[in-house]
Amino acid sequence: MAKTVVVIPTYNEIRSISAVTERVLRTVASADVLIVDDNSPDGTGDLADTMAESDPRIHVLHRSEKNGLGAAYAAGFRWALDRDFDYIVEMDADGSHQPEELPRLIALLDGGADMAIGTRWIPGGVIKNWPAYRKLISRAGTAYARILLQSKLHDLTSGYRGFRADSLRLIDFGTVNSQGYCFQIELAWLFERSGGRIGEFPITFVEREEGVSKMSTGIVVEALTKVTGWGLASAFGRAPERLSLPAAGATSR
Repeated sequence: MAKTVVVIPTYNEIRSISAVTERVLRTVASADVLIVDDNSPDGTGDLADTMAESDPRIHVLHRSEKNGLGAAYAAGFRWALDRDFDYIVEMDADGSHQPEELPRLIALLDGGADMAIGTRWIPGGVIKNWPAYRKLISRAGTAYARILLQSKLHDLTSGYRGFRADSLRLIDFGTVNSQGYCFQIELAWLFERSGGRIGEFPITFVEREEGVSKMSTGIVVEALTKVTGWGLASAFGRAPERLSLPAAGATSR
């Protein structure tokens, strides 16, 4: 059985992290969980330490400050790669992503996908508790990124995804400098441009009931600016270097 770790970044998620972690471990008992805490002032990191003391499958990586989702994931990925996990999964801490859907993600990696993405915008995908304007903004942003980047992926900003470690190991995270949700776009586009095998599966996305959303104007501006720059660079033949992934051809499910 593949050795799997679920990386969960946290910042002020004390009201949700325990329940999310319990659901992950109940769904995939063989998995580990790595909580990457950015020095949360609400005590999330201390709670995570207490959880880790009672369960050897739970690990905690403390970072000194909050400096972006991308940096938190990059740190978590390096930690996992150093410990020879086979599959590395990322998931939000707020309960938006359903841990009960993990087996479908893992099945895509078992089937040979380099990356598996939980997608809201394909048949079977569901969004709960989002007002119409949030759906419109998300769909418009996704459409813009797909057009500019000439991407066939349906949910470039999804934060529910997993990777085969041998593919993720090829990335120089020093060159992936996006923060916020733009990190998700950059990583997915890098895999797609490199001919990676990418599997998509529909998910149920539930708006958080606890805590405060980390979405901000700065995150949106970063995504629009970088996507526009990447799209123009690609159009003029100056796109970033590709990865040398094990095989070519993307698959979607």
